[in-house]
Amino acid sequence: MQMLYTAAGRNLPAVPWNRYPRPQMQRADWLCLNGRWSLACEHGAVQQILVPFCPESLLSGVAEAPAAGETMVYRRFFRIPDDWQGRRILLHFGAVSRSCTVLVNGCEVCRHDQAYLPFSADITEAVCDGDNRLEVFAVNDLSPKFPRGKQSLRRGGMWYTPCSGIWQTVWLEPVPERYIRRLRIRTGTDFAEISAEGVQDGVIELEDREYPLTEGQVRIPLPGGRLWTPENPQLYFFHLRAGEDAVSSYFALRSLSVQSVRGIPRLCLNGRPYFFNGILDQGYWSDGLYTPASPEGFESDILVMKELGFNTLRKHIKIEPEQFYYDCDRLGMIVFQDMVSSGEYRYLRDTVFPNMHFCARNDRRLNQDPETRKNFRQAMAETVRLLQNHPCICLWTIFNEGWGQFCADDCFRELKMLDPDRFIDSTSGWFHQKESDVDSLHLYFEKLHLGKLPLPQLLSEFGGYSWKVPAHSFNLEKTYGYRKYERQEDFLRALRDLYKNEILPLAGKGLCGAIYTQVSDIEDETNGLLTFDRAVNKIPSDTLSDLAAALQQAVQE
Repeated sequence: MQMLYTAAGRNLPAVPWNRYPRPQMQRADWLCLNGRWSLACEHGAVQQILVPFCPESLLSGVAEAPAAGETMVYRRFFRIPDDWQGRRILLHFGAVSRSCTVLVNGCEVCRHDQAYLPFSADITEAVCDGDNRLEVFAVNDLSPKFPRGKQSLRRGGMWYTPCSGIWQTVWLEPVPERYIRRLRIRTGTDFAEISAEGVQDGVIELEDREYPLTEGQVRIPLPGGRLWTPENPQLYFFHLRAGEDAVSSYFALRSLSVQSVRGIPRLCLNGRPYFFNGILDQGYWSDGLYTPASPEGFESDILVMKELGFNTLRKHIKIEPEQFYYDCDRLGMIVFQDMVSSGEYRYLRDTVFPNMHFCARNDRRLNQDPETRKNFRQAMAETVRLLQNHPCICLWTIFNEGWGQFCADDCFRELKMLDPDRFIDSTSGWFHQKESDVDSLHLYFEKLHLGKLPLPQLLSEFGGYSWKVPAHSFNLEKTYGYRKYERQEDFLRALRDLYKNEILPLAGKGLCGAIYTQVSDIEDETNGLLTFDRAVNKIPSDTLSDLAAALQQAVQE
């Protein structure tokens, strides 16, 4: 028997997610297109769907999965506000899974084939006065040639119900003929460099001072600036005016480095050794699947994990709406961001043999399909361009446990060219090659230990202890976890002993970060600290908080 939980009693608005979706480049005017759309499938009647929730989710109002490879047709009408006349009109999608074609008044305005990345179209020439018809033809074929993450038509265990169609905000905004297309922000501990793509001249207003752009760029010196840390997440907000366009944004001052401390390589934040005390965050929700019921869902998870003593979330094989990263920026939560995996998963090669310490040593012959490799590299580059302005992101993970892995050293060098300022975990878990900023281990079935490489040591997955709360579980018949407990007191004792007796001693010997599995239960998995519906927090706030402080002290002594 499987159980799902609705959003009953939440009083959801008619237009969910009615919040500006791009916090790092905000304009004053915009129009949210979330809300009720019509949805037609090839083998079903036309029905209503609540965007931005995928049809498989309860919150969508559909709660049914389209057939594999089936085309879904979304439709709605919109009007351009009168005061937008004379400006270009941009149509934005946060994400559509997996491929789609977009039409406005019958004219094709764009196509897109990446399930986790935003895209836009200039629809100025396609719109008219009065009602405009917007149509989205979407297919979620779960092709291994494209990044698909943990979606599976045969969900179970660590594989989850797919997310089809529109699953992030759809919106319009007006811009002048020449407008700011993108901001690139790079900072250290005493400066900020800001580049504005699409314009040459402009002025940045920051703390009652003005800094002019030269050829679209400016360097702002900030000696003695206030540094960003999870304990003090200081942000600097600024306003950029360029011709007829204006946007608001922010940045933070911080640095990341690898330093030798008493002969031990350490990951440093702002020049000091820092223990990245983290937890795996897969971004999956009982009622919205890939999308929480409201933007406040992200804030709630972040604050609960901080209260438990964690300072890092490993965003696992998924890219979130930018609201999530903004909340991490402002609330003080570090993010280790995974690239979304593609390619074929093989149980023996990718799970059984590595856990028996039989690992392939050369990955150049893995995942050889040229199209799959090209699509992954493209998605990796677009992921960095999308998220690299967020100070919360401190590490990129390229490949996880060999899923879709190929030429990891080449990918490491490509990613370093795109972003030289962050740590990179090339191969989280196993199949390590030559190039990586960390020695990254996954340990579930043996005593925790350090790796053998002369690199900062990162335990990028461990734990996964399961204590099931049946009244708040998805699957009452199956329980998935790496060590199972029947009583809460036994679960809490084992969890605390794991940190006190294994993680803490390793921190003094060279461990720089540890990522516990995981934030919440997910379908069959019951190894979360929160239940699947997030109604129950399985551990009191003081269970690990004193050990979190001890971990920081251990890496600095």
